[in-house]
Amino acid sequence: MNFCSDNTTGVSPEIMAAIAAANCGAAMSYGDDEYTERLQVKFSDLFETSVTVFPVATGSAANALALATVTPTYGAVYCHAESHINVDECGAPEFFTGGAKLVTVTGDRAKIEAETLGKMLDRAGAGVVHRVQPAAVSITQATEAGTVYNPAEISQISEVVRSHNLYLHMDGARFANAVASLGCSPADITWRAGVDILSFGATKNGAMAAESVVFFNRELAETFPFRRKRSGHLFSKMRFLSAQLEAYITDDLWLKNAAHANNMAAKLAAGLAGVETVKFCHPVEANEIFMQLPESVIAAVLAEGFQFYRWDKSTVRLVTAFNTKEEDVNAFVEFCSGELSHNI
Repeated sequence: MNFCSDNTTGVSPEIMAAIAAANCGAAMSYGDDEYTERLQVKFSDLFETSVTVFPVATGSAANALALATVTPTYGAVYCHAESHINVDECGAPEFFTGGAKLVTVTGDRAKIEAETLGKMLDRAGAGVVHRVQPAAVSITQATEAGTVYNPAEISQISEVVRSHNLYLHMDGARFANAVASLGCSPADITWRAGVDILSFGATKNGAMAAESVVFFNRELAETFPFRRKRSGHLFSKMRFLSAQLEAYITDDLWLKNAAHANNMAAKLAAGLAGVETVKFCHPVEANEIFMQLPESVIAAVLAEGFQFYRWDKSTVRLVTAFNTKEEDVNAFVEFCSGELSHNI
């Protein structure tokens, strides 16, 4: 009954089987294997355009190395104040860019708004030697609030980015959940909407340890192989990362997993929506729920054995995953509803 994070889950059986299959026999090292070579074609098919893809092991590496390819040491990356790169990556973007600055943008539901971003960039001091120079914008899909950017919102942000001659990066740690929520194609919320680089997540959605950096603007990928090697993310046995990613996107496993996680979150939210003392902080659009509960209820639910993170004194976050059990969701709703009814 662990709703702490989609990082607490195990590995999809299909992906575990792919790892075992890749363990048979020898394969060339450092990405010169058949699994990694196939990714270039399969990811290009997935996104309906030619892409260059690089497997890495962590989301932090994907984000930091991607941003380093488009941000000079004197540059700035504009991101939401609640973004993972700003709050949870221990300075990795600053480190791998060689000292670039993260400039935070406010916005409801952890989303950057194009108008706000445009005003900030207009007065950022581009070309002024005394000012850090805007280089890139990073958005998160799905966001840290569990909300989702639709294609129009991304396109509006992209127009602002292009008008200031910057690059647009997307942190897609929960990209699958966003695609499943929107019911669109992966292309619709990436390159068609103006995204240059995507950090494509898999670990939270059934992989053991596999992420990738997908370049839609392929010219930007020129220095990435060297940055990846220097950072320690050029795995000698790269086939084990690539085999995970290949299995992940085969037969729409990534979308099936994400759809289940999203559905479990929706079921949780629906079960508690009618309780008077429950206050949802954000719309439930993917697989994260933020809600405020009375302290006595939080204590009782934790004591019952349910696990989740406390975001602040009265706010909790629940995250569902590809293998969340419906009976656990029902048990949480039933117990929580009963405790809440005692507090009315």
